[in-house]
Amino acid sequence: MKILITAALCLVAPGIALAQTKYPDKPIRMIVPFSPGSASDFLARTLGQKLNELYAQQIVIDNRAGAGGVIGSTLLVKAAPDGYTVGMIGQPHLINAILQKDAPYRALEDIAPVAQVAALPNVLVVAPTLPVKTTADLIALAKARPGELNFGSLGIGASSHIAGEAFKAAAGINIAHVPFKNVGDIFTEMVAGRVHLYMFPLPAAMPMLKDGKLHVLAVGTLQKVPALPGVPTIAESGLPGFQSQSWFGVVGPAKLPRAMVMQLQKDIVGILQQSDTKERFLRQGADAVVTTPEEFQKMMQAEFAKFQKLVREAGISTL
Repeated sequence: MKILITAALCLVAPGIALAQTKYPDKPIRMIVPFSPGSASDFLARTLGQKLNELYAQQIVIDNRAGAGGVIGSTLLVKAAPDGYTVGMIGQPHLINAILQKDAPYRALEDIAPVAQVAALPNVLVVAPTLPVKTTADLIALAKARPGELNFGSLGIGASSHIAGEAFKAAAGINIAHVPFKNVGDIFTEMVAGRVHLYMFPLPAAMPMLKDGKLHVLAVGTLQKVPALPGVPTIAESGLPGFQSQSWFGVVGPAKLPRAMVMQLQKDIVGILQQSDTKERFLRQGADAVVTTPEEFQKMMQAEFAKFQKLVREAGISTL
């Protein structure tokens, strides 16, 4: 009898310990594969501040810029699936797995989707020294000076790179790609006039647009954006049907326990539904998006297939 009771207690004890364990009970690291000032950084810090308040635990934003997002994504997928390392990813996480000949991770299999966080337009921004006022002016100038203009990005495979390539193909222009590691360097080069145009996710460009240091020509959504009243869409500016948007969401390493996935998803959705979060997003040109982990996974699967086709048709070089 004593043996049976002891065995029963051994079976029950782990369950009791698990039930009594509070998650999270220590700081959570949120990896951002791009530099401070990027759109993903803005979203991570906004969400992180709210999660900090909710959990009474610090959300440490860990910017791991480089290689168009590969460094951050690789660090994320190799982290322990214990709920204390998550990441704010976007299209580059998928695109780099397509571009890399020997990719260091599998785009979909090596992550545990938690929730999409935001959708945001890409905006066509030009250097203040460029003598253009409209998208049509820019296309005409590029055609008149083939190979002389360039566009910047946050690295090969970054969403800004793919968006720039898509614009280049749709407009039928010959412009060079100039990759960077940090948003700050891009701003410096654009203000100086050495980088001519850039397809920014709107939150990343908003501070410079508000200060009048850069000039926005058009937005990539099919509808105009409330944060930029009066700015036309690219589709209505000479490229009918053209659309360019970015998205970001929270994921963990593969095999992240389902209970942790669902708690994080519930808490993130709660934050995204708060009016002050929505307003802060909108002021920077982003829309809060609410999804289940399964909806986020399905969206990424569709995006992965779309990017495979785009990379092939646009002839974007693999790494």
